[in-house]
Amino acid sequence: SPPQALSMNELQEITDDISKLTIVHEIVLNSDFKLQAASFSPKSLQNRVKETLHKAFWDSLEEHLSASPPDCTQAIQLLQEMKEALLSLLLPWHNQLRSQIEGALDMELIRQEAEHGALDIHGLTTYVLGTMARLCAPIRDEEVRGLQRLTDPAQLLREIFRVLGLMKMDMLNFTIQSLRTHLQDHTIQYEWKKFQELLDKLPSSLDCTREWLRKAAAEVSASSSQPPPHPAVGGSPAAHSPGAVSSSTTVPSLMSVLNRGYMNLLCWEPGQKEYPEALFMDQARLQDVQAQVNQLTIIATVLLVTSGMCGSTLCGSPGFVARLKRVTKVLLEGLSCTRYEEALEDISDQVLQEISRTLSQLGYAAFTTDKYASLKGQIKSIADKGNAVWHVIDQWIRSFLSLFVSPDGQNSQKGFPKGLDPIQEELLEVGRRFGSVIHHNRQ
Repeated sequence: SPPQALSMNELQEITDDISKLTIVHEIVLNSDFKLQAASFSPKSLQNRVKETLHKAFWDSLEEHLSASPPDCTQAIQLLQEMKEALLSLLLPWHNQLRSQIEGALDMELIRQEAEHGALDIHGLTTYVLGTMARLCAPIRDEEVRGLQRLTDPAQLLREIFRVLGLMKMDMLNFTIQSLRTHLQDHTIQYEWKKFQELLDKLPSSLDCTREWLRKAAAEVSASSSQPPPHPAVGGSPAAHSPGAVSSSTTVPSLMSVLNRGYMNLLCWEPGQKEYPEALFMDQARLQDVQAQVNQLTIIATVLLVTSGMCGSTLCGSPGFVARLKRVTKVLLEGLSCTRYEEALEDISDQVLQEISRTLSQLGYAAFTTDKYASLKGQIKSIADKGNAVWHVIDQWIRSFLSLFVSPDGQNSQKGFPKGLDPIQEELLEVGRRFGSVIHHNRQ
């Protein structure tokens, strides 16, 4: 039967559930996660509208406070909001300070004073600033001190609101940091529960995930009937990954299918197929890992090709390999795979310049024109499909990263290919990031 149409309320409920699930997932997996105030491009329509409305509001406040007698209606409303903001910054045990704020910013008394022309805005804002100084994070101390030098009432109220907004964001991020350990202990159960609820409401919402797993199962079944490839090449990552099936097994194990599926994410072709829905919340993280793997593959290939041409004497020169690695990384930074070919043109030029400079410093004869041309051609051809050196490096890297698919291999450096020594530090970090995401999803 066709899927039942969902009402607007049901769609809104599903959207809210996904939003909550995504936030919890991000807090747990991203140690740098912080909430930030919404910002718009300076030239955007949203920013122009916001700036116009804000200017109109604060101009109106200034006009009302400058009137004779002053109209304090807007100012009273702002004081009410300041009081609420200060109270929201208190921790549960700040009972005495809570009582002080309630007394100092008694809104009923403030309205009565305004009616009799006795409202002391300067005194109230001075109290607010003193309380802000007690509650703010050290990073806000200078800004709060800066507010104390303002004399114009309207400008002071405006700046108090701005800094209070920053303080509220600081408190939210402090709360997130405080809850992270608790969330890490309970997020698996929470995500399972929410995921099942969403699946019950949207039974056909995992079509791409099923296709991803079917493809992985077919690959494992096909490879299980073949002898393993020669270890020097590294072989298929999933074939060496923990839980891989033996050649006598006809039905692939769930572990081997998941391992192959996770490894396939490192060679995902964007735009050609939909990402597995079960991994949507980690798509950006996994694609960032994929981009880093692609970059490290090119760097390692450039270094291997260059060392093969230059020999151990030149490559053993202090800092030579590190300089080649640095310049290659800089020229690849931020580029997609489709632009590697043009980047390799620049990389080959920089490599040749570094070789020439190092040979001169060591007192060796320069390479012949033919040798330079040969090395330049080899580096430029790295982007070609079927490049043998690139293929070997790629297999080494993926075979090593397959160790991180299993929790048992996440902290292991066993089997690190010697040809990848120049990128060992970066590859280990990528492996740990990849393994962390996979381990969380596997649970």
